[in-house]
Parts: sequence; structure tokens; C-alpha cells
Amino acid sequence: MNYNAIITRLYYLLIYADGDANEKELALARQMTKSEGMKEADFAAQLTLLKSRSNDSLYNETISALKKLDRVRQVRAVAWLCVLANADGFMERSEWQLIYKIYHKELSLPLNEIFDVQKQLNKMLWEKNYT
Repeated sequence: MNYNAIITRLYYLLIYADGDANEKELALARQMTKSEGMKEADFAAQLTLLKSRSNDSLYNETISALKKLDRVRQVRAVAWLCVLANADGFMERSEWQLIYKIYHKELSLPLNEIFDVQKQLNKMLWEKNYT
């Protein structure tokens, strides 16, 4: 499974962690796909396919693939989750629990590295919106 498929699956798990996707999370996903060089139609098709999957098996497969990525990509993937979870200005408890489980328990990544990349992603997104 490649990096784009992994972040698509992580996105799916995150936006449905609190029960539903809001408009800001959906809009930010479009920016994420552009930033990562993904085709929006492919992203949407993958999301549709994921709806038929069990979240438990999807989570386990995604974590297994995520563990095979290099540390830089792992940090970037988790940073995207943080950016997306904060899209509406507030990170839901269920979203934080998912992110914590992934970065701390599954990958043992330092939070400061994730925050640094999250800041870079936010800056990049902000600059694209206002330039």
C-alpha cells in the first residue's frame, strides 16, 4: 500500500471517528489531495470503497502499512490527521483518541516532530489560500 492510499484510509478513519464528516474537513481534504499530488476523483473513489469495510480491519491494515513507511512519511501522515482534525477549529475527543493511539501507541513518534510538520502543512495551506 502506498503513502497516498494510507493517508486516504487515515482520513476516512478520522473523519468518521466522531460519527460524521463536516464541510470544513471535506474542504481541507481537497487541499490535502492537491498538496500530496493525488487526483481528487481517485481519492473520492477510494473513500466510497472504504465505506463497505469494517473499521477494525481497515484500521489494522492501515497501521500495518503505515509501520512500513519511513519515519518522515509516518510523521507527515499523522500531522495531516492533526491538520484535518482541527479543520473546524476544534479537535473532537474521538479524533484525538485516534491520533494519540496511532502516533503514541502504534508508532512511538515524538509529538514535537508531528507539531513541527503540522505547522509546516498549515503554513503551506494558508499561503496557497492567500497567494
